[in-house]
Amino acid sequence: MSLIALIPLFPLIGFLINGLGYKKIPKAIVAPVGIGAALLSFITTVLVYFQFKADSQTIIQPLFDWITVGGLNISFAFQIDQLSIIMLFIITGVGTLIHLYSKGYMSHDEGYGKFFAYLNLFLFSMLLLVMGANYLIMFIGWEGVGLCSYLLIGFWNKRSDFGDAARKAFIMNRVGDLGFLIGMFLIIRQFGTLEYLSVFEQAQGLEMGNISIMFITFCLFIGAMGKSAQIPLFTWLPDAMAGPTPVSALIHAATMVTSGIYMVVRSNVLYTLSPDTLEFIAWIGTLTALLAASIALFQNDIKKVLAYSTVSQLGYMFIGLGVMAYTSGFFHVITHAFFKALLFLGAGSVIHAMSDEQDISKMGGLWSKIKITAATFLIGTIAISGLPPFAGFFSKDEILAHVFEHNKAMWALAMIGSFMTAFYMFRLFFLTFTGKFRGTKEQEDHLHESPSSMTIPLIVLAGLSIIGGFIGFPEIFHLPHALADFLSPLYDGSRAVNPEFGLVHLSHSTEWMLMGFSVLLAALALGVAWFIYVKKETQPADPSQLGGIKKVLADKYYLDEAYQLAFVKPVEKASQFFYSTIDKKAIDRVVEGTGDLTSLLNRLSTKLQTGSTGFYILVMSIAVAAILILNMGTEIADQFFSIFNAQTK
Repeated sequence: MSLIALIPLFPLIGFLINGLGYKKIPKAIVAPVGIGAALLSFITTVLVYFQFKADSQTIIQPLFDWITVGGLNISFAFQIDQLSIIMLFIITGVGTLIHLYSKGYMSHDEGYGKFFAYLNLFLFSMLLLVMGANYLIMFIGWEGVGLCSYLLIGFWNKRSDFGDAARKAFIMNRVGDLGFLIGMFLIIRQFGTLEYLSVFEQAQGLEMGNISIMFITFCLFIGAMGKSAQIPLFTWLPDAMAGPTPVSALIHAATMVTSGIYMVVRSNVLYTLSPDTLEFIAWIGTLTALLAASIALFQNDIKKVLAYSTVSQLGYMFIGLGVMAYTSGFFHVITHAFFKALLFLGAGSVIHAMSDEQDISKMGGLWSKIKITAATFLIGTIAISGLPPFAGFFSKDEILAHVFEHNKAMWALAMIGSFMTAFYMFRLFFLTFTGKFRGTKEQEDHLHESPSSMTIPLIVLAGLSIIGGFIGFPEIFHLPHALADFLSPLYDGSRAVNPEFGLVHLSHSTEWMLMGFSVLLAALALGVAWFIYVKKETQPADPSQLGGIKKVLADKYYLDEAYQLAFVKPVEKASQFFYSTIDKKAIDRVVEGTGDLTSLLNRLSTKLQTGSTGFYILVMSIAVAAILILNMGTEIADQFFSIFNAQTK
């Protein structure tokens, strides 16, 4: 069997072992199976990378012919190229660390085996999504991660609000998935295939602004809006924090929510042909980044702050894609996977130390108690804030430079969002780790550092958050941009349809100015947060006591209430109407009436079954006589009409 096929196979085997035997397999075996499956997948990815590097060309691994309908042929095949190999490293590498972290975090949970089974199933689905050689396999993985998201968000299903959060995520993703599905049908109509290589090759012969391509790219982006939490389909992600913290790190920071970015980069030829769709994507990303960052300013739930931060950072990725800086947007996917997974796992370590407390207003002074968690969390905070030389600085600066060249107003809004990001992240850090402890005496007595199975992933991710940006140095540093060089063949189609693709017209002095301004703004946000929460020792306010714009932000612009009023309530009322009027008064009466008629006919027919031989002979004689009379009557009628017709003629 090819090594390529083994990459998703290992997590699938891990899922089957833990999933089918989670009630019988000893706890000591569950974690090695789950972690081992992820680790073997990572090792195989490394081997496949060296195979790919040696061949220096796209590898297509067909497994079997799948669907043949008329002229449409779809094979079940995997595709290994520059984009998929990087995604494989992220999924299997970060995934392995999160599996290891889960060993300690979930060790006392009664659903230990089931949890690892779900994690392995998610890994399998995500690998299908990025390895598929056509849109249909991508869609299978797309739906698979949606299902796993539902299972993992609602993992602690004894609480009804956790179940509600899981259903919300599932339903909002289905809305976006409908757009993706329509986009696939439009691709078949336009190109007669769903295979990437064939679709992109044919697309190069089309003109810029082709209306069919615009509809295709717009529909596909609707799917990305749901999966990658963009306006208006983003409210599910903050509620998804109901799941265990490793779920937040794996699904909602490093992998699943980046599926939309992966899809756009994979389809870069189609999006380059549709400037209108790209402009729409850029503005949606800008508005999402601003909206989510502003909401995060006054949240007190440590995981909710990170959730809105994720939504905001996804917005920056889409801004990059929208201004045709595909590599820059994808660069932020990589760095974000490092520092956001680190921050979520760090938050989990804090929650673990605080006996499941998530409210930062009840924390404070934790630096001396959980030093490894605090130090690594600080590294993640610096990285996401865009301060050099940490990973987030390089990727965010690159996006902002492209945005400045594209649209100055969009750049200004993106800079405001960047300032807010640095402010709310350092607010979170200072309120959690500095000052005096604000929790209960019992919580303070139980404060302790997490076990090594949790701290080792933190240290590894912290290291990646420091050096991860070095794969993409700015041009003004006169150092290689390894990521751009590696991904370059992926954009041959975009260069063919748009000769201006990839050209940057900014002078070095402008780049230095933009970089300096970005760093200065982040440093200013740090200073403001330090002054308010360390120098003045301002305590986080109870959201119920806030007023004005602060209350609006703390209550998330009342978007959930608006959605409830605009969509949920009308659907509930329509459902009640159809139930009481259509279902009960129409459908039920037809069904029940059919049953009543059958019962009546049954009662009548049973009266004919008397058990008397004489009665049966009588009925038989009457029936025979009736048949004879009917036949005689028919013959007499035929003779009469024959005579009548003859006389008439």
